[in-house]
Amino acid sequence: MPAIAKHNEVITVIIIFAVEPEQQQELINSIVEFVEAEVKHQRGFVSSSLHKSLDGLRVLNYAQWKTLEDYKAFLNNSEVQARGAAKLSNFHLLDCHIYEVTVSLPESADLHIYPGRLIHLGEFRMKPEDRSRLIELERENVTIALEHPDLLSANFHRSFDGTRTINYGFWRTLDNFELLIKDPKFAPVREYWQGLSENEFHLYEVVFTEPKE
Repeated sequence: MPAIAKHNEVITVIIIFAVEPEQQQELINSIVEFVEAEVKHQRGFVSSSLHKSLDGLRVLNYAQWKTLEDYKAFLNNSEVQARGAAKLSNFHLLDCHIYEVTVSLPESADLHIYPGRLIHLGEFRMKPEDRSRLIELERENVTIALEHPDLLSANFHRSFDGTRTINYGFWRTLDNFELLIKDPKFAPVREYWQGLSENEFHLYEVVFTEPKE
């Protein structure tokens, strides 16, 4: 079963597609077919976990590879890439970056990724010169976010190219998510990134993993 590699035993690739709600399931089906037919047979493949955003506008693939060299070999396999491009050509690839985990709390959290788990994905886009300060602030503010009764864990990732950080948060339920947006108690979490990055978030449900449970 896939799990967040909090000690960076593998590399993580986060791929985000923008989609119209009526095409979301079609995109998921196309990615599943490509993963099953091609990707999982490539050297160094570890896992692929697909998420659908609850607003219908995003599909997220949280993928893991043993090494950067393995992932690059997959990208450089022209035949496989051509077949993937043909299958996914009707969909809009919004973002794709390679990441490592920088903060994962609490220490005892269950980090396994399996269908039905609920995710808040906070995306931060910045200039490389601002990333170090942003990561410092993420470390300082994560404990405040974890005071939310339904947030099970916060897992910050930074991209290798210095232009992204992402918080992949596991939630027990999203019924009370608006507390994080409106409650004065969580104001620091909503503000620390301002002036350093652009922020966007979506709420997701895990719908597919390879390997399966």
